[in-house]
This record gives sequence, C-alpha cells and structure tokens, in this order.
Amino acid sequence: MKYFYSILISSLSIGFLLSDLKRKEVSHYLFPKFSDGVILMRSGAENTLSLNLNTLTEQMVFDNKGQKMAIAKKEMLIIDTIYLQDRKFVVIKEKFVEAIHGSDWSLYKEYQSILVENKPSGYGSSSETSSSVSLTHLESNGRLMELEIPDGYEVKSSSFYWLRRDGDLKRVSKMKDLKKLYPEKVDIFKKYVKKNKVKYDNQESLIRLIDYMEAS
Repeated sequence: MKYFYSILISSLSIGFLLSDLKRKEVSHYLFPKFSDGVILMRSGAENTLSLNLNTLTEQMVFDNKGQKMAIAKKEMLIIDTIYLQDRKFVVIKEKFVEAIHGSDWSLYKEYQSILVENKPSGYGSSSETSSSVSLTHLESNGRLMELEIPDGYEVKSSSFYWLRRDGDLKRVSKMKDLKKLYPEKVDIFKKYVKKNKVKYDNQESLIRLIDYMEAS
C-alpha cells in the first residue's frame, strides 16, 4: 500500500493537484461523491483509495486529503481492475472503462462528457457552443479536476461501448456499428431488434442482443 501510494504522489507532474475545494454534487464526475474503491494490482496486491471517475478528462481521480489527483498513465499499466460502487473498471486504450459483461465475449462502457459554454445570443437568451479552447484552458490550469464547474459552462454527457469477441476489440457507438460486426447474420439481427425493440441506450437489452447474436 505504501509503495503504490508513494507512486501516485510522485505522479504530480502527470496528474493534477488542486487546493482544497468545497465538495458538492457535479455532473462531470460519474458518481455524486468520492468513495472508497479497491485497486487490484497486476501483482495481486490490493489497495484502497477514495476514488471517482472524471468523465471530462476520462481519468480515475483519487482524493488525497482534499487534493484531487489523477492516476497517471504509467500507474495504469500496473493496475488490473478497480472496484468502485459495486462496479468494475479496467483500462482500455489508456482510459478507465466499466466492465459490464464478461463471458465468451466482453462488453465495456466508456463514459465521456464535453464542456459547453453558454454564450448570450441576444434578447436575454443564451446559446450553447462546445468550446474546445475553453476546455483546453481549464484543463491546463487544473480546473477540470474541481468539484464545481465554472460559471457559464455546463456538461453534456455521453457514452459508448467496446466489444471484445474472438480476441478482437471494436468500438460500438451506435446500433449500425454493432450490426456491421455480424455481416453474415444481418437478417437475424434486424428481426431480433425489431421484435424486441432493442435500443442502443438500453444497456441490458443491448447485452441480450449480443448474447443472442453470439449464440445464433
């Protein structure tokens, strides 16, 4: 535990370090608050830290006495699984994603969000524009690790899946992506989706669809 903790502390050049901040529920973290999670190392060792997933930076963040720091990429290489809020997170493409199904095939969910700046559009109303310039600025000075989004901004959340089958990993961001993975079973796919009214944003129905396609 001491070894792993010292590694994380030494990663400040990669992670983000902030001064004490007022704690509140925010939308750019996956969970409403930080809570103890178990970090299972590839070596088999286990460590417990107060964790949360920042969906704007897509980093797993730990709370060190009020200071928020991200687990750096070099530490991700020695982590097997993180257990947090009765859910499992693993590393795919240098990002922490949720493992939501595993058997002969595995399904993972990647959580993302973008920062949207509200700009006045006249007559007292406002318009929303995604602001990559503002996002870069906020990230460079550590603001994205804060528990409060700056005034004038809001968060738009989204998610997509990674499907691993036959040792191959594919991104699934819409139903068409999933259908393309079964070129010889397109008719079966369409009939099942129509009969069972499968929706991309319904995680359980999506799992049942993949299970059916794998068994067909």
